[in-house]
Amino acid sequence: MRGYIIRRLLLMIPTLFFVTVVVFSICRLIPGSVIDLMVSQQAEVAGMGVSLTAQHIRHQLGLDVPIHIQYGKWVSGVFHGDLGSSLWTERPVIQDLRKRLPVTAELGVLAVLTALLLALPIGVYSAIRQDTGGDYIGRTIAVLAISLPSFWIGTLVMVYPSVWWSWAPPVEYIPLVENPAGNFLQFLLPAVILGMALSGTTMRMTRTMMLEVLRQDYIRTAWSKGLTERVVVLRHALKNALLPVVSMIGILLTVIVGGSVVMEQIFALPGIGLLMIEAINKRDYPILSGVNLVVACFVMVMNLLVDLTYAWLDPRVKYR
Repeated sequence: MRGYIIRRLLLMIPTLFFVTVVVFSICRLIPGSVIDLMVSQQAEVAGMGVSLTAQHIRHQLGLDVPIHIQYGKWVSGVFHGDLGSSLWTERPVIQDLRKRLPVTAELGVLAVLTALLLALPIGVYSAIRQDTGGDYIGRTIAVLAISLPSFWIGTLVMVYPSVWWSWAPPVEYIPLVENPAGNFLQFLLPAVILGMALSGTTMRMTRTMMLEVLRQDYIRTAWSKGLTERVVVLRHALKNALLPVVSMIGILLTVIVGGSVVMEQIFALPGIGLLMIEAINKRDYPILSGVNLVVACFVMVMNLLVDLTYAWLDPRVKYR
C-alpha cells in the first residue's frame, strides 16, 4: 500500500506540470490584457498627475520578458512556497488563498453532506421498495435534482423572496469564528441548493447498485437465515453497493469546485470561486495560476483518496 501511494504521489508531479503549463499559457490568451486595463484606469486619473505608459507598466509587472521565462520564475517560486503576487494589489497570492479557501471548503463540505444525506437514504429506500409509490417518488426527486440547474434555483431564491416577502439572504459575509449560527444560516441555502444538484446522480447510482447487490446469492442466503431487513441491507448489501457510488462521490467532489464558483457569485460568498471570477475580469495572471494549481492538487488528492477507499470497502482490492 505504501509503495502504491508513493507512486501515485510521484505521478502527480508531471500532471501538475502539464496543468500549470496549460493554465499559464491560456490565461494570457484571454482577449484583452492587464496592461490595457491598467492603462485605461490610469488614464481616468491622469488629471491627478498619474501618467504611465504601457511599456513602463509591462516592465514593472515583469511581463516584458518571454513567457517561458515568466513561467520559470513562477515555478521556481512555487517550489519555495511562493505563488507570486497579485498584479493589482501586490498582495501575495497565498495570502488571498489562505483567506478564501476556508469559505469554499465550508460550502463544499456542507454541500457534500447535503447530497449524501439526500442521495443515500432515498437511493436505498427506492431499491428495497422497488416499483412502489415511494420508489416512484424517489426516482422523481432524482430526475428533478439532475434537471434543475443550481444557478437558476439560486437566482430564484435570491430574487423572489425579496419581491414577495421583503426578505433576502445576507450578502455580507459572516465569519464563522465571530458568529457560528449566523455563518451556518448564511451557508445553508447555497449548500442545500448545490447539494441537491449533486444528489440526483448519486441517488440513481445508489438505487441501481443496491438492486444489483440485492439479487446476489449471498443476500438470498442472508434472508434465508432469518436476518432482519435492517441487518441484510445495512451490513451485507450497502457496503458492497457503495463501491461505484464512492467513484461517483469522488467525481462530485471535483464538480463542487465548479459549482462553488456559481454559488459564491450569486450569494456573494468570498471564496476562491469569487476570487477566480475577479481575477479573470482583471486579468490577474498570478491569482489565476495559483487558484488553478490548488484546484488541480485537490482533484488529484481526492482521486487518490477514492482509490484508497476501495480497499477499505472491499478487502479483495489490493494495492501493491
